[in-house]
Amino acid sequence: MEKKKFTQTELTGILNKYKIAGGAKDIIPFGSGHINETFRVRNIQIDCPDYLLQKINGNVFHNIPDVIDNIRNVTHHLKKKLIQIPGANPDKEVLTLLKAKDGKYFVLDEEGGYWRLHYFLKHTRSYDVVTTKQQAFQGGKAFGKFQAYLADLPVKKIHEVIPDFHNIDHRINQFKSALSQDLAGRKDKISREIDFVIEREVEMRTIIKLGNEGKIPLRITHNDTKFNNVLLDKNDSAQCVIDLDTVMPGYVAYDFGDAVRTIINSAPEDEPNLENIQLNVPLFEAFTEGFINETSEFLTDNEVLTLGHGVFLLPFIMGVRFLTDYLNGDIYYKTSFAEHNIQRSRAQFELVRKLEQNRKKITEIIYNSYEVKEI
Repeated sequence: MEKKKFTQTELTGILNKYKIAGGAKDIIPFGSGHINETFRVRNIQIDCPDYLLQKINGNVFHNIPDVIDNIRNVTHHLKKKLIQIPGANPDKEVLTLLKAKDGKYFVLDEEGGYWRLHYFLKHTRSYDVVTTKQQAFQGGKAFGKFQAYLADLPVKKIHEVIPDFHNIDHRINQFKSALSQDLAGRKDKISREIDFVIEREVEMRTIIKLGNEGKIPLRITHNDTKFNNVLLDKNDSAQCVIDLDTVMPGYVAYDFGDAVRTIINSAPEDEPNLENIQLNVPLFEAFTEGFINETSEFLTDNEVLTLGHGVFLLPFIMGVRFLTDYLNGDIYYKTSFAEHNIQRSRAQFELVRKLEQNRKKITEIIYNSYEVKEI
């Protein structure tokens, strides 16, 4: 569905529901995100802040007040932590969700759409592709610190805004349902991929099995830890974790594995030539070091052992989701050509294979950073 084009008059009307410092010089589209519609509000006064105005996607998030409540609770908790740290700057290191004139943290447009406003964090940058160990290390520190600061925030305060998001049982059930229905008549073309999923089904349930058995704790996780959700400063030091819409209860290995999925792969997510998919182990090692530096004080031994499982699970889940959509006729993910989803799935499964071939090296990098015992 094509996004609505908003006029300056419409955007100004939304912005006027907030009391901002200075005034809007203009309101322009910002960023490359595919979920929410984001605009930068450039201030007419140099000494006043710019703002980030966002319309939240109601097709993805069905209970937006819960999303807002999660962000409010998490950012408030993070700022409380940072205030106690000498030299920290909570307003630069944590997103600031601003109240509207009516005291709420969101406003509604005439069609019932939800909007929110943040301060715009100037002099920061993000990267879609990690190219240096410094960047990877800082990404690990950022997501590790995010986990560490939220470790004492009760999970019950956070809503599950997308049920079963990383639940492998749910994703496997969706896949098997799509396979049995074969709506697009494609099942006979993907026998190798079907076998790949079935062969790994039991192993990939390790994390959720341990969680269900009470052997690892449910924590507050980000759930979308791709590298461009970390803002870095001009020196490529981590400043702020962003895109908090998917914050909800989860297992720490999900965040670790999802970040590694985007950092360790030398090729794009939909790489057609599988030989180009190689592992950048030095970047993985740097990310792991940064993550462990921030989390070693609170993670349990069992959680540390699941980090390796997360590295294999998250690309597997993405491959299963692409494959499921392919079977269903490409109804969920936007595709650029007829076989795009199967190409994506094969690329993710090839990444899993490469990871499996380097299982010993990957697990040693993680385990050697801790003193842990087998579960």
